[in-house]
Amino acid sequence: MTVSLRDRHCQPLPKGTPAIAPEAARELLKQLDPAWRIAEDGKTLRRAFGFKDFYRTMAFLNAVAWIANAEDHHPDFEAGYNYCRMTFSTHTVGGLSENDFICAAKIDALDDKA
Repeated sequence: MTVSLRDRHCQPLPKGTPAIAPEAARELLKQLDPAWRIAEDGKTLRRAFGFKDFYRTMAFLNAVAWIANAEDHHPDFEAGYNYCRMTFSTHTVGGLSENDFICAAKIDALDDKA
């Protein structure tokens, strides 16, 4: 039985751990909302979100902050009145890890409720 990404938790990855292979990243991407994209260089996972107003944008970002803190895996983001652009990458591996996809799946669960 496979555990969904949403139900998994991020694992510490020591410096020197290799990034996941591009094929594995593409397979994990299939489990996320189709709005997520792997950057051309294969090192980041990105998604843009739109909201009705600033309040909803900030509420979403606060929920993302809670997830990121709980998982100890933090995205980079850019936000404005009614949008947020989010990027995940695992700095210790120099690219993507399963942790990026786990957090993205948990964020997808937030968006499902928006």
